[in-house]
Amino acid sequence: MSTAPLFLVDPLPAAGVVVLDGPEGRHAATVKRLRRGEVVRLGDGRGAVARATVVGTGRDRVDLEIDSRVEVAAPPLRVVLAQALVKGDRGELAVETATEAGVDEVLPWKAARCVARWEDGPRGDRALGRWRSTVREAAKQARRPWVPPVGEPVTTAQLARRVSDAAGALVLHEAATEALTAGVLPPRGELVLVVGPEGGITDDEVAALVAAGARPVRLGPEVLRASTAAAVALGALGALARW
Repeated sequence: MSTAPLFLVDPLPAAGVVVLDGPEGRHAATVKRLRRGEVVRLGDGRGAVARATVVGTGRDRVDLEIDSRVEVAAPPLRVVLAQALVKGDRGELAVETATEAGVDEVLPWKAARCVARWEDGPRGDRALGRWRSTVREAAKQARRPWVPPVGEPVTTAQLARRVSDAAGALVLHEAATEALTAGVLPPRGELVLVVGPEGGITDDEVAALVAAGARPVRLGPEVLRASTAAAVALGALGALARW
């Protein structure tokens, strides 16, 4: 039996009937084809999750009665992915798989060797919007109670400041001598995971991040694409942290 689908609503009441309309209602009614008596999950993306039963349907809406509601605490160790901008659909693939693998926040990083350029203005706003939409849908697919926020793009200097404030930071680098699995993770706080662009991280960028407190690490002998490295690293980190 498959897990009940998750739909996002804000705010999420503790009891009563919730009308699911708009894009969520359209998806529930026309794609999922929910029928009276079926059970779904509702979430607000910030830890609140409810079990609800379909009590009515319409063309682009579904009426749901909440049966129970719980609050899921945020994890003590939050993994923040600093993902270098990747050209085309590969950037969306990177944040999609990272979300499914358990990342808690995404920072688009304007690394020096990024081919993709998110300039200020409508084009940059659309690119950021696609990442945010991708993360939201991936969180729903993975039935996650917390939807990872996607921040504004950061420069290397801004990323270094975030690293200095974190409980720990790892930079994936093919020339690193330390394995990702060799170190001890902080038990709580923020762990920043840095993934560079297809062209690699420059020596100056590595130096700036190391000076801020990051450790260069490698996943193994293979060199992964920028679009898949984060998901693989998150899998390894999850095994270490026993999420």
